[in-house]
Amino acid sequence: MADAPAPDPTDAPDPTEQSLWRPLRLLQEAMDADIARVYEEARIDGLKPSFVMELLRLHAHGPMTITQLAASVHRTHSALSQKVAAMRAAGLVRTVAGPDARSKKVTLTPKARRMAGRLAAEWRATEAALAEIEAEVPYPLSQVVTDIERALQRKSLHDRITEKLAADPAWEPWQ
Repeated sequence: MADAPAPDPTDAPDPTEQSLWRPLRLLQEAMDADIARVYEEARIDGLKPSFVMELLRLHAHGPMTITQLAASVHRTHSALSQKVAAMRAAGLVRTVAGPDARSKKVTLTPKARRMAGRLAAEWRATEAALAEIEAEVPYPLSQVVTDIERALQRKSLHDRITEKLAADPAWEPWQ
């Protein structure tokens, strides 16, 4: 009996055509675009919605090392280092030598200090708008997040994925 030919991978359906997470990412991107539009209309140049938490944290707590800032916003050092570089390029922060040779302290520029009050106002307005939206929907996103966190405490996403992969013959060890 002859061996069956290997399946042609181009015949397989594209698994990315279906996604439970993509609509959430697209929703967040659309909401961030609306926030960015608020900044554009206010003529606040170089500001991205993703910078605001860190800028407000620095304004409230003063200069911090990248490690301290990353911990305070629950991000990795690597992710915050990249964000600090982008904020530095936008003229919003500067870095100076930290307490040891390996660390850098991040501080707001005068430009960022001048806009901090406006950023705090936008944050409050955004949170109020989100609360308004949550009141309009039958199952608020904040509750969805809490429920998903509880489910992940019972069994991690990693464990759930690896269980599914163990049952999928396409997930075979590489040689």
